[in-house]
Amino acid sequence: MAAEALASDILIAPSVLPANFARLGEECVELERAGADRIHWDVMDGRFVPNLTFGPDIIASIRPLVSLPFEAHLMVQEPHELAPRYAEAGCELLIVHAEACPHLHRTLGAIRDLDMDAGVALNPGTPASAVAPVLDMCRLVLVMTVNPGWGGQHYIRSMETKITEVQNLISHSDHEVEVEVDGGVGPATIGGAAQAGAKVFVAGSAIFSDTDGYKAAIHKLRTAATTN
Repeated sequence: MAAEALASDILIAPSVLPANFARLGEECVELERAGADRIHWDVMDGRFVPNLTFGPDIIASIRPLVSLPFEAHLMVQEPHELAPRYAEAGCELLIVHAEACPHLHRTLGAIRDLDMDAGVALNPGTPASAVAPVLDMCRLVLVMTVNPGWGGQHYIRSMETKITEVQNLISHSDHEVEVEVDGGVGPATIGGAAQAGAKVFVAGSAIFSDTDGYKAAIHKLRTAATTN
Protein backbone atom coordinates (compact mmCIF):
# COMPACT_ATOMS: atom_id res chain seq x y z
CA MET A 1 0.00 0.00 0.00
CA ALA A 2 2.82 2.41 0.86
CA ALA A 3 4.47 1.80 -2.52
CA GLU A 4 1.17 2.49 -4.26
CA ALA A 5 0.75 5.76 -2.38
CA LEU A 6 4.25 6.82 -3.33
CA ALA A 7 3.62 5.90 -6.96
CA SER A 8 0.57 8.15 -6.93
CA ASP A 9 2.87 11.11 -6.27
CA ILE A 10 4.76 10.44 -9.51
CA LEU A 11 3.48 12.50 -12.46
CA ILE A 12 4.03 11.33 -16.02
CA ALA A 13 3.95 13.96 -18.76
CA PRO A 14 4.27 12.25 -22.16
CA SER A 15 6.10 14.22 -24.81
CA VAL A 16 4.22 13.86 -28.08
CA LEU A 17 7.37 14.47 -30.11
CA PRO A 18 7.54 10.78 -31.17
CA ALA A 19 3.79 10.58 -31.86
CA ASN A 20 2.26 9.90 -35.25
CA PHE A 21 1.56 13.48 -36.34
CA ALA A 22 -0.99 12.26 -38.87
CA ARG A 23 -3.20 11.24 -35.94
CA LEU A 24 -1.92 13.55 -33.22
CA GLY A 25 -5.33 14.23 -31.73
CA GLU A 26 -6.08 10.53 -31.40
CA GLU A 27 -2.67 9.96 -29.84
CA CYS A 28 -3.39 12.56 -27.14
CA VAL A 29 -6.80 11.03 -26.43
CA GLU A 30 -5.14 7.63 -26.04
CA LEU A 31 -2.55 9.06 -23.66
CA GLU A 32 -5.28 10.51 -21.47
CA ARG A 33 -7.07 7.16 -21.39
CA ALA A 34 -3.75 5.47 -20.54
CA GLY A 35 -3.39 7.49 -17.35
CA ALA A 36 -1.03 10.31 -18.33
CA ASP A 37 -1.05 13.29 -15.99
CA ARG A 38 -0.18 16.01 -18.53
CA ILE A 39 0.68 16.46 -22.18
CA HIS A 40 4.15 17.90 -22.79
CA TRP A 41 4.62 19.92 -25.98
CA ASP A 42 8.23 20.25 -27.11
CA VAL A 43 8.22 23.50 -29.09
CA MET A 44 11.39 24.06 -31.13
CA ASP A 45 12.18 26.99 -33.40
CA GLY A 46 15.26 25.88 -35.36
CA ARG A 47 17.27 28.67 -33.71
CA PHE A 48 17.64 27.92 -30.01
CA VAL A 49 17.80 24.25 -30.98
CA PRO A 50 18.49 22.76 -34.44
CA ASN A 51 15.01 21.36 -34.97
CA LEU A 52 11.51 22.54 -35.83
CA THR A 53 8.40 21.00 -34.32
CA PHE A 54 4.94 22.48 -33.81
CA GLY A 55 3.43 25.80 -32.84
CA PRO A 56 0.38 27.14 -31.02
CA ASP A 57 -2.12 26.46 -33.80
CA ILE A 58 -1.53 22.71 -33.64
CA ILE A 59 -1.75 22.75 -29.85
CA ALA A 60 -4.98 24.75 -30.00
CA SER A 61 -6.50 22.21 -32.40
CA ILE A 62 -5.89 19.42 -29.86
CA ARG A 63 -7.05 21.34 -26.78
CA PRO A 64 -10.79 20.51 -27.15
CA LEU A 65 -10.09 16.79 -27.41
CA VAL A 66 -8.59 16.14 -23.96
CA SER A 67 -8.98 17.48 -20.45
CA LEU A 68 -5.38 16.92 -19.35
CA PRO A 69 -3.28 19.98 -18.52
CA PHE A 70 -0.99 21.14 -21.33
CA GLU A 71 2.58 22.24 -20.63
CA ALA A 72 4.51 23.87 -23.46
CA HIS A 73 8.29 23.61 -23.29
CA LEU A 74 9.56 26.51 -25.37
CA MET A 75 13.00 25.69 -26.76
CA VAL A 76 12.98 28.99 -28.63
CA GLN A 77 14.62 32.39 -28.78
CA GLU A 78 12.61 35.34 -27.43
CA PRO A 79 9.98 33.18 -25.66
CA HIS A 80 8.36 36.27 -24.18
CA GLU A 81 7.17 37.28 -27.65
CA LEU A 82 5.46 33.93 -28.21
CA ALA A 83 3.93 33.47 -24.77
CA PRO A 84 0.52 35.04 -25.56
CA ARG A 85 -0.02 32.58 -28.41
CA TYR A 86 0.40 29.61 -26.09
CA ALA A 87 -1.98 31.11 -23.56
CA GLU A 88 -4.54 31.44 -26.35
CA ALA A 89 -3.84 27.82 -27.38
CA GLY A 90 -4.92 26.60 -23.95
CA CYS A 91 -1.63 25.82 -22.22
CA GLU A 92 -1.78 25.96 -18.44
CA LEU A 93 1.98 25.89 -17.93
CA LEU A 94 4.69 27.55 -20.01
CA ILE A 95 8.32 26.50 -19.56
CA VAL A 96 11.11 28.74 -20.84
CA HIS A 97 14.85 28.18 -20.88
CA ALA A 98 16.99 30.26 -18.55
CA GLU A 99 19.57 30.39 -21.35
CA ALA A 100 17.08 32.02 -23.76
CA CYS A 101 15.94 34.74 -21.36
CA PRO A 102 18.30 37.64 -20.69
CA HIS A 103 15.54 39.09 -18.50
CA LEU A 104 14.25 35.87 -16.92
CA HIS A 105 12.38 37.55 -14.08
CA ARG A 106 10.52 39.79 -16.53
CA THR A 107 9.66 36.86 -18.80
CA LEU A 108 8.24 34.80 -15.94
CA GLY A 109 6.21 37.79 -14.81
CA ALA A 110 4.77 38.18 -18.30
CA ILE A 111 3.77 34.51 -18.35
CA ARG A 112 2.00 34.82 -15.01
CA ASP A 113 0.23 37.96 -16.24
CA LEU A 114 -1.27 35.75 -18.97
CA ASP A 115 -2.82 33.53 -16.25
CA MET A 116 -0.42 30.67 -16.95
CA ASP A 117 1.91 28.99 -14.52
CA ALA A 118 5.58 29.54 -15.31
CA GLY A 119 8.46 27.10 -15.39
CA VAL A 120 12.19 27.37 -16.00
CA ALA A 121 14.25 24.77 -17.87
CA LEU A 122 17.98 24.30 -17.33
CA ASN A 123 20.28 22.84 -19.97
CA PRO A 124 22.88 20.31 -18.79
CA GLY A 125 25.59 22.99 -18.73
CA THR A 126 23.54 25.47 -16.68
CA PRO A 127 23.92 25.34 -12.88
CA ALA A 128 21.04 24.91 -10.47
CA SER A 129 21.82 28.31 -8.98
CA ALA A 130 20.40 29.97 -12.11
CA VAL A 131 16.85 29.46 -10.78
CA ALA A 132 17.50 30.53 -7.19
CA PRO A 133 16.51 34.21 -7.71
CA VAL A 134 13.21 33.34 -9.43
CA LEU A 135 11.83 30.39 -7.46
CA ASP A 136 9.06 32.62 -6.12
CA MET A 137 7.77 32.99 -9.70
CA CYS A 138 8.00 29.32 -10.68
CA ARG A 139 5.52 26.50 -10.54
CA LEU A 140 8.16 24.12 -11.90
CA VAL A 141 11.88 23.73 -12.59
CA LEU A 142 12.75 21.42 -15.48
CA VAL A 143 16.18 19.78 -15.33
CA MET A 144 17.24 18.66 -18.80
CA THR A 145 18.93 15.27 -18.69
CA VAL A 146 19.85 15.53 -22.38
CA ASN A 147 20.89 18.48 -24.51
CA PRO A 148 17.66 19.81 -26.02
CA GLY A 149 16.78 19.58 -29.69
CA TRP A 150 15.63 16.07 -30.51
CA GLY A 151 14.20 12.94 -28.93
CA GLY A 152 15.71 9.52 -28.39
CA GLN A 153 18.91 10.70 -26.69
CA HIS A 154 20.68 8.92 -23.83
CA TYR A 155 20.03 10.03 -20.28
CA ILE A 156 22.88 12.01 -18.69
CA ARG A 157 23.06 10.39 -15.27
CA SER A 158 25.39 13.03 -13.84
CA MET A 159 22.45 15.46 -13.95
CA GLU A 160 21.00 13.69 -10.91
CA THR A 161 23.32 15.82 -8.78
CA LYS A 162 21.70 18.92 -10.26
CA ILE A 163 18.22 17.52 -9.59
CA THR A 164 19.16 17.20 -5.94
CA GLU A 165 20.64 20.70 -5.91
CA VAL A 166 17.42 22.16 -7.34
CA GLN A 167 15.32 20.23 -4.82
CA ASN A 168 17.52 21.51 -2.00
CA LEU A 169 17.07 25.10 -3.19
CA ILE A 170 13.31 24.60 -3.16
CA SER A 171 13.37 22.92 0.27
CA HIS A 172 15.15 25.92 1.75
CA SER A 173 12.68 28.38 0.22
CA ASP A 174 9.10 29.17 1.15
CA HIS A 175 7.78 28.13 -2.26
CA GLU A 176 6.05 25.02 -3.59
CA VAL A 177 7.84 24.21 -6.83
CA GLU A 178 7.83 20.94 -8.75
CA VAL A 179 11.02 19.39 -10.11
CA GLU A 180 10.59 17.90 -13.56
CA VAL A 181 13.07 15.85 -15.62
CA ASP A 182 13.17 15.62 -19.42
CA GLY A 183 15.50 13.53 -21.56
CA GLY A 184 16.18 9.82 -21.83
CA VAL A 185 13.58 8.98 -19.19
CA GLY A 186 12.63 5.30 -19.18
CA PRO A 187 12.21 2.39 -16.75
CA ALA A 188 15.99 2.05 -16.40
CA THR A 189 16.61 5.74 -15.59
CA ILE A 190 13.51 7.12 -13.89
CA GLY A 191 14.38 5.60 -10.51
CA GLY A 192 17.62 7.52 -10.20
CA ALA A 193 15.93 10.79 -11.12
CA ALA A 194 13.15 10.13 -8.62
CA GLN A 195 15.61 9.34 -5.83
CA ALA A 196 17.44 12.56 -6.64
CA GLY A 197 14.24 14.53 -5.99
CA ALA A 198 12.21 14.75 -9.21
CA LYS A 199 8.44 14.15 -9.14
CA VAL A 200 7.41 14.97 -12.72
CA PHE A 201 8.81 13.01 -15.66
CA VAL A 202 8.67 13.75 -19.36
CA ALA A 203 8.88 10.57 -21.42
CA GLY A 204 8.61 10.19 -25.17
CA SER A 205 10.35 7.20 -26.70
CA ALA A 206 9.79 5.04 -23.61
CA ILE A 207 6.02 5.42 -24.05
CA PHE A 208 5.60 5.47 -27.81
CA SER A 209 7.98 2.59 -28.50
CA ASP A 210 6.55 0.24 -25.88
CA THR A 211 4.89 -2.66 -27.72
CA ASP A 212 2.64 -3.29 -24.71
CA GLY A 213 0.87 0.02 -25.30
CA TYR A 214 0.69 3.42 -23.65
CA LYS A 215 -1.11 2.33 -20.47
CA ALA A 216 1.45 -0.39 -19.77
CA ALA A 217 4.33 1.98 -20.54
CA ILE A 218 3.06 4.61 -18.10
CA HIS A 219 2.51 1.95 -15.42
CA LYS A 220 6.07 0.68 -15.91
CA LEU A 221 7.43 4.18 -15.44
CA ARG A 222 5.46 4.79 -12.24
CA THR A 223 6.55 1.43 -10.85
CA ALA A 224 10.21 1.93 -11.78
CA ALA A 225 10.22 5.41 -10.21
CA THR A 226 9.36 3.92 -6.83
CA THR A 227 11.31 0.67 -6.91
CA ASN A 228 14.58 1.33 -8.78
